[in-house]
Amino acid sequence: MLIDLSGRTALVTGSTQGIGAAIASGLADAGARVAVNGRSRKSVDEAVERLSARGGEYVAAPGDIATEEGARAVFDAVPDADVLVNNLGIFGARAALEIPDEEWRRYFDVNVLTAVRMTRHYLPGMIERGWGRVQNIASDSAVVIPAEMIHYGMSKTALLAVARGFAKEAAGTGVTVNSVIAGPTHTGGVEDFVYELVDRNLPWDEAQREFMRLHRPQSLIQRLIEPEEIAHMVVYLASPYASATTGGALRVDGGYVDSVLP
Repeated sequence: MLIDLSGRTALVTGSTQGIGAAIASGLADAGARVAVNGRSRKSVDEAVERLSARGGEYVAAPGDIATEEGARAVFDAVPDADVLVNNLGIFGARAALEIPDEEWRRYFDVNVLTAVRMTRHYLPGMIERGWGRVQNIASDSAVVIPAEMIHYGMSKTALLAVARGFAKEAAGTGVTVNSVIAGPTHTGGVEDFVYELVDRNLPWDEAQREFMRLHRPQSLIQRLIEPEEIAHMVVYLASPYASATTGGALRVDGGYVDSVLP
């Protein structure tokens, strides 16, 4: 399948590393001009330099989009976008009864409200132009709430609702809005998380297998997903081939969620 996004501008939030960087790379490989976002100018410039070494067109869009000031800085750098990927997110283990109000609010602000803020800005332009793609990077935790981080699960469930609601706002306009349900994925942050839950003295391959066995046993691929595998779905949904897919929650979860839908 040849996907050509030439002439399109894409913005990927939280894209200096991990899944976000893989998505940015995938969209650039398809021909899009990709705006890379992170909280600091230094981290964004380093990511742009690293990604550009592989080819593709990238622009820097630094700004902490969890704040209105930071979001405005991104809007100034990228006034319009044809593809918006709301990837920014935080996670971490915390016993359910020990999560304070402040942390509940932080997870909502960073994982949910940023997506709302960015969509609210870029969606009207997409609708006016009659073409656009908005994608929220959700998680299997949206459907299978993890006991060790229910505040994270809550935020990802909310993202599914946000995408469905904005898809209705964009009905009949040529703009699609979807969620991508990412399964347990191999990133640097996830490596740290894995070692919070298994023996830190284990080599990585053993630690990964132990984590999947004890904490994600329902995975059908029985391994962590690579970021590029998430990016493949995002690039497809950003393409003209996905024009009839909207308001959906598309799974790249390795069969982790034990249900037929979504």
